Order: sequence, then structure tokens, then C-alpha cells
Amino acid sequence: MSAGWYLRRLSRMGPREVGGRVGDAVRRRRWRSARPEGPAVTGARFTAVLPAGALAAVAPEAAKRLLAEADRLMAGQAVYFGVARDDLVDPDWWYDPKTGRRAPWGYAFDVPYRDEEAVGDVKQIWELSRHQYLTVLAAAYALSGDERYAERVDAHLRSWWAANAPLRGVHWTSGIELGIRLLSWVWVRRLLDGWPGAPGLFEENPVALRQIWHHQRWLAAFPSRGSSANNHVVAEAAGQLAAACAFGWFPASARWRADALRSLERQLRANTFPSGLNRELATEYHGLVLELGLAAVAEADTAGVPVPRTVRLVLLRMTDALAAVVDDRLRPPRQGDADDGYGLVVDGPDTDRWGSLLATGDAVFGRLPWWPEVPGTDVRTPLLAALVRPYGKGGGAPAVSRPPVRPAHFADAGLTVLRGPGGIWCRCDGGPHGFLSIAAHAHADALSVEVRHDGVDVLADPGTYCYHGQPEWRSYFRSTLAHNTLQWDGADQSVSGGPFLWTRHARTRVLVADVPDSSGGKPARWCAEHDGYEGVAHRRTVELAYTTGELRILDEVHGGRGRVRLAFHLGPSVGAELVGNRAVLTWSSREGEDRSAVLDLPGELSWRAHRGESRPPLGWYSAGFGRKEPATALIGTGSADGAAGFATVLRFHGRGARGE
Repeated sequence: MSAGWYLRRLSRMGPREVGGRVGDAVRRRRWRSARPEGPAVTGARFTAVLPAGALAAVAPEAAKRLLAEADRLMAGQAVYFGVARDDLVDPDWWYDPKTGRRAPWGYAFDVPYRDEEAVGDVKQIWELSRHQYLTVLAAAYALSGDERYAERVDAHLRSWWAANAPLRGVHWTSGIELGIRLLSWVWVRRLLDGWPGAPGLFEENPVALRQIWHHQRWLAAFPSRGSSANNHVVAEAAGQLAAACAFGWFPASARWRADALRSLERQLRANTFPSGLNRELATEYHGLVLELGLAAVAEADTAGVPVPRTVRLVLLRMTDALAAVVDDRLRPPRQGDADDGYGLVVDGPDTDRWGSLLATGDAVFGRLPWWPEVPGTDVRTPLLAALVRPYGKGGGAPAVSRPPVRPAHFADAGLTVLRGPGGIWCRCDGGPHGFLSIAAHAHADALSVEVRHDGVDVLADPGTYCYHGQPEWRSYFRSTLAHNTLQWDGADQSVSGGPFLWTRHARTRVLVADVPDSSGGKPARWCAEHDGYEGVAHRRTVELAYTTGELRILDEVHGGRGRVRLAFHLGPSVGAELVGNRAVLTWSSREGEDRSAVLDLPGELSWRAHRGESRPPLGWYSAGFGRKEPATALIGTGSADGAAGFATVLRFHGRGARGE
């Protein structure tokens, strides 16, 4: 990174964080030449096994999907971030298939992992070494008894340990990677428990013991600090707690366990609004943190370690909040960054992540009457539920107040969901820019809306696409122009200081969030404003009619003279015919039925359709990390002087209009 970036990053730190990072730097320098082998361990036993009957509770269709994925992995095939690989029978742990580069060898803290020219795409390199594909293979062994799966896990772990000595190479540079890897190892050992070779792979293997000890020593020494204490610190604490519970074979295990539990309790509270939504306002990280928290509690309960009540309460609120915000197809908002990161993987990629989390929440906490139904099954839910001890009244959820009806407005997070007939779902963004002083995973999306019809993106949040190595694309996908909101004089609402750093944050406040019961027929109304443009106020009002499904958006600009660009990004499956300021939208439902809508755009602006443009980027949709596809963006351009208002109306035809 440039010297300017370091100065901007330093400006977002407080004195305590600066002091902690100085201590980290001193420790890294000392560790360069002092790498202890770790304590000798004798007589270690693994006791954190699955209870009897847990595997039998896995639904046959979930097991079938898992075994199909395991067989693809056995053939060496997988897809990571849009890149297909067929080299995983004997993987090169440092190889990036996207760029063809290999990460350099050397002392871990000297590896320039952010430099794609030197290392390659570090996300591609790291992902395989989270060893979550090994938990899938281990689960396949546990369900089938086929030792081929266990033997492949054995070979790959031994290969990884031999190629990645402690503190050497790119896999020892980031705490979140170490934490998630430890969690994977715990589950690998658990799922291989019936295999005769499992003790020789883990507790009777000096190489494995050395790796486990060094991972935990690293996490104890270098926690994410201050402005970086986001989802990373939760992953670090969860992995440390899991390993210290299941692999509690070292003199420091009790201390590591206690410290990790304290950190997990503190950081789960810090990372979560009282309403239950994640403070990063990046939905996929809500899922990641919830997975990590549930997995950590499962390990503590299995080991008989008392868990603070607040940990369970945060996880309960996170689960209820997730149930509240998903659409009719169990899809949550597409908000902020998303990097396809998982805390614990036991299923194949075709398993619905959000349905799985809600199913686990049902098993652990009990579902509320307003929760959406979860139609599918998964492997992870019965296994996690078998490890979590019953608690609270009658062995159920803790005795706390839970929402009696489905929440629509989350005041602390500034997120409001409006719902209309026929599966119309509209998310309005009036929340904080992001979490902590750097808001690392935020986008400049204040007052943006996201609209779906029966689970299909109509007015879409374009997603994330990339983190490192492609700065122009990183800037575009997190920019104001890339979201369904208003841009003033070509500027973003918040000021970026780097790919994970915002130096000025737009402040947003919700003025109205009136979401009445649909039975009264009164339209839902939301209004908010932000101060991201100096000397100019942008206010947006959204109304959704329950009877017709008509959506009205009014944008007002007060206080200045300048150029306006108003953007509406369509989902990739939505076609648009733009004539003047009217766009006719067409798409197919998930059942293949034709759908349409009319978008009447402000006539005061000049409208153009953009699709798949690269210089500069405009008109793209990223369904997942590392993947992008063309999508239509409707951009209206014009001037505003003093006070101006721009009205947009979206009318659905067919199913969704008048509740048909």
C-alpha cells in the first residue's frame, strides 16, 4: 500500500489501537527468529464427538447432495469465486488459478498479500486453505463409511502441514484464516471419529499438534484491534474457542479458552445492533458471524464450558432479525460487501445458506409464528443442534422478549422492509454508513432501495465482485452511482481512502418509517435524508401501496446548484425497453411465467440505458464474489438549482398487481 494509504489508515485509529499495533510490530520482529516447537503432548484424547443418533437425523436428500459434492471434490473439481478448478486431487497450496501466480515463500509478515502482482489473488489462495472442502469430505465419510473420503482428508492435511510450516508463507498472515481453519479442523476430527486413522492424523501426530498449538498462539498474540475489530475478530475468537475446547491438550488451553470466550462475548455484542442486525450492514457478514457464533457455542456446550447468557441472546436476536428481513424466497438484502465467506461448511454448494441458518435457529431457539417456512433440508443443522445443550425455560430458548409480529423497521440499523402483494419486497437504506471508523465493508449507498418481485431482483443492488487487485472495479461496485440512489456533481456520498477504508462517512437519518398492517389498506411510507454532499441535502420518500403494489419514489435536493445523476439498476434477468422517460421491464418468474412492470422516470432528467460498459464500468451485477454479468442501468442526468424534486413510479403488471 502507498504511504498516503498508511497515513489515512493511521488517521482512523485511536491512541489505544496505535499502541496495540506497535506492540504487534515488536512481537512480529521478535518472532522472526524465535519460533518455539511448542510443548510436548502425551496421552491426548479427542472427546468432542457427535452424540449418538446425530448422523441418523440427517435427511436422505441432504445426504445425497453432500455425497454428490464430495464425489466432485474427490475428482479434483471445485469452483471458487467463479474460477473452476480441476487440480484438487493434489493441490498446490500457494497457487492462484485466476492469475497463474504463486505466492512467495518467506516469513509470514513479510509476504505482501495485498499485492496481486506479487502474490496473485489472495482470496483464491486462502479459500482452499480454509479447509472447508475437507469438512465436506469428512462429513461424507461420516454418513457413508467410505474410507476413500477419510484417506483423501488425511493426505491433504498432511500435505498442507508439510507445505505451510508455522509462520511461513501467505497462510499465516491473516487471523480470520487461522480462526476458520481451526474450526474446520475441529469438525474434520469430529466427523472422522469412526475412522481408525483419525487419532494418528490428529492427537497422536506431532506435526498436527505443532500446527494446532501455533495457530492458537498466533491468534492469542495478534487479535484484530480497534478499527479492524469487525467480523475478523469474531472468526478469530470462534476458532480459538473451538480449538481450545476440542483440542484442549496444551498448558495454555484453559487460558486460551477463557480469553476467547470473553472476546467472543464482547465482540458479538459490539458487532451487533440491539435489533439483531450486524453493524457492518453487509448482509453476508451477518450470516458469517451468526454461523461462527453458533459453531463456537456448540463447542463450548460440548466441552461443558459455561457460555455467558448474552452470547445466546445476541445469536437469538440475529436469527430473528434474519427471519424478519428475508423475502418470500428466503433471500436477505444484498447490502454492503459480500465475499461468499462461510463460518462452517458441512453441505454442498446447492444448499440454501439462509434456509440452513433459519433451520438451525428453529432447532436451537424455536421458530416464531411469523417466521417464513424453510422448505429444504441440510446436513449442518441436525449436527449443530445435537451439540448445543438445551437451555432456558423447559430446555428451549432463553426467557426474553421476542418480536410478536414480523418487524419491518430496524431503527438502529436504519433498515426498513416494505412488502406488497404478490411477493413485492422493497428494502430502504437509511442507516449508518458502516461499522467502526473505517467502515471497511460499507458501500456509498445512502437512501438506496432494492426491489424484488417474488424473489427476482427488479431494482437490484449490484453486489461486490472483488476486493484486491482490480481497483477500478472495486471502486465502481461500492460507489454511489452503482446503487439505486442519487449522485450529486459526480461525487460519492462518502469519501473512500482505499479498498477497505472510508475517511468521511455520510450521516443518514430516517424521518418516517410508517409500515402499517396490510389489512388496513393504508400505504407504507418511508422517508430519510443524508448529509453526504457538502451544502446539499438529499431527501428520499418511498411509498408502497398494499392494494396495487405501486411503488412511488420522490427524490428532493435542497441547498445548491449542480449536476444530478439518478440511477436505477435492474436485475440481470430483467429486460428494459426505454422510450423517453418510460421503461417497460420484462422478466420471467422462477416458475418460468412472464412478468412485466412499467417504470415511469422523472421527466426533468435525460435518461439513457447502460449495459456491460467497462470504460468506465457501468451496468453490472455480481451474483457472487469474483463473478459479474451485464445488467441494465437506467441513468438520468440533469441539473438542480436550489430545490428540485424527481418522482419515479414503478407499477407491476400481472401477479403482484392487486394481489393477483
